[in-house]
Amino acid sequence: MRTGSIGRGLGLATALAALLTAVFMAPASANRAAPADGPQAVKADTAAAPAPASFTHPGVLVSRPQLDFVRGKVQAGAQPWKSAYDQMLASKYASLTRTAKPRAIVECGSYSNPNYGCTDEREDAIAAYTLALAWYITQDSRYAQKSIEIMDAWSAVIQDHTNSNAPLQTGWAGSSWPRAAEIIKYTYSSWPNSGRFATMLRNVYLPKVINGSNSNGNWELSMTEAAIGIAVFLEDRTAYDKAVTKFRGRVPAYIYIAADGALPKTAPGSGLDTRDKIIGYWQGQSTFMDGLSQETCRDLTHTGYGISAISHIAETSRIQGQDLYPEIAERLRHALGLHAKYQLGAAVPSTLCGGTLKDNLGPITEVGFNALHNRMGIAMTNTQTLTEQQRPAGSNNLFVAWETLTHANNPN
Repeated sequence: MRTGSIGRGLGLATALAALLTAVFMAPASANRAAPADGPQAVKADTAAAPAPASFTHPGVLVSRPQLDFVRGKVQAGAQPWKSAYDQMLASKYASLTRTAKPRAIVECGSYSNPNYGCTDEREDAIAAYTLALAWYITQDSRYAQKSIEIMDAWSAVIQDHTNSNAPLQTGWAGSSWPRAAEIIKYTYSSWPNSGRFATMLRNVYLPKVINGSNSNGNWELSMTEAAIGIAVFLEDRTAYDKAVTKFRGRVPAYIYIAADGALPKTAPGSGLDTRDKIIGYWQGQSTFMDGLSQETCRDLTHTGYGISAISHIAETSRIQGQDLYPEIAERLRHALGLHAKYQLGAAVPSTLCGGTLKDNLGPITEVGFNALHNRMGIAMTNTQTLTEQQRPAGSNNLFVAWETLTHANNPN
């Protein structure tokens, strides 16, 4: 998950404003008037502002002001940042003796079976990001050099991702690589092979993720996260705009709110054109409530992947000066709150996934909670309780890492 006289220009602007108001501000009752069996496809917001004229660096998930805030807190021994930093530095991802394990073809089947380089690639990408964070906080060049060593090893070798999980694998690894690359390229003195790394992202990663997926929503959201991060690093405004358009179509189709009407919205091109198809896609769930995700009744872990990617994309867009949080805030706050409530132990009603929810969200709430609660002032009691219980949030070993360190109470 875009000439004429002054008078005509003003008329067009007024019409567009009215259309946007009708689409985004219509009351719930108006939306509920849609037929119960009439799914609503999300339309691309063609009137939205395009990519920024100039990109902000470092600017994928974390910005320089955010990094400076974190560095100051760690140096002061303040909590929870110091414990989060210690957790990160003690992890395998921060090791200065790590040896990268690149391969030309990464082959990943369903649930990474077969697993030919899948775990190695994801974890090397997380390690590159971890080491980049360690470099910035400590200013110890050994961490920067190790991050560069890992990125150079992969950019010299990898050619493709194959098998059924190739798009998702590319999305996961492709989400972590640009975070590392942005910090190193724009805060460290020298990276001779940064151009080769950019070529790798453009030729190996971007084509696999830029067109999205009609699989479960967490796939397309992770792929879109990779696409927007890569676009920032490459300063590719066309890819950035395409990723934002994909995001705007996918988020309303992944998180339901009552204003959507009797049925969830559907993503452009999904082919979900009947009530039965939509319910099937929503794991058989036919009762919809604020914050329900398309994968809630699958399990909370995959739901967490989707929510996390949504938060990451919005965070990157905010850093780039095109803040997407306001238009997804209602969905994101309800999604975080609903799932946090039940993970904290509230009884699951029979109308929700038959009364049973599986697994847990993982360490994914910090970015969205910080943005919505701390920056935007939205009350989020359940999400706050869960977030604080889980601190310091570690890594899910896929594409999420160290978000208590980077985003807990970060005002920047």
